[in-house]
Amino acid sequence: MDSYINSNELHHTGAEHSHDEEGNKMFGFIVFLMSESVIFLSFFAGYIIYKTTTSNWLPAGVSGLEVKDPAINTVILVASSFVIYLAEKALQRHDLKGFRLYLLATIAMGSYFLVGQAIEWSHLEFGFTSGTFGGTFYLLTGFHGLHVLTGILLQIIVLGRSFIPGNYDTGHFGVNATSIFWHFVDVIWIVLFVLIYIWQ
Repeated sequence: MDSYINSNELHHTGAEHSHDEEGNKMFGFIVFLMSESVIFLSFFAGYIIYKTTTSNWLPAGVSGLEVKDPAINTVILVASSFVIYLAEKALQRHDLKGFRLYLLATIAMGSYFLVGQAIEWSHLEFGFTSGTFGGTFYLLTGFHGLHVLTGILLQIIVLGRSFIPGNYDTGHFGVNATSIFWHFVDVIWIVLFVLIYIWQ
């Protein structure tokens, strides 16, 4: 009887420890995202100040940015947030096939966005040293693109881990954190798109 009670107590203690560990990981991850938010907010503030106080904001010979293709890329990136949400839900149902398909779709959509950004950069008539606008444009879009690439790499990692038997039977911190990071990246891009492409 005593051994039965002790085993139950050990199991309960182990479950509590696992729950606390997951909570600590998520807390640390949220703190990390908050620090990233501060960096982006600083960039946004700088962009707004420079734009509102700099005469001849756009580089010489540039009348504005083309909006159509970036808008399409924006729709695809924002839609990918919904797709990765579906991946999370599939994993919660222990539907690994669905999880992998949705995650692959999210990876493809994120990759499409990066390729679209690279194509846009290759056709721009100004460079990083083309005045304040050129520097801030490449800094903001490039720094965000780095975050998109990071999100894609994280998704590839959690996708690979789904092929380890029993790896996602209990606890999905890596998947949840990756999903939250991706939503964060999408929200940041919406702000960037409004600042850079809409408010010209």
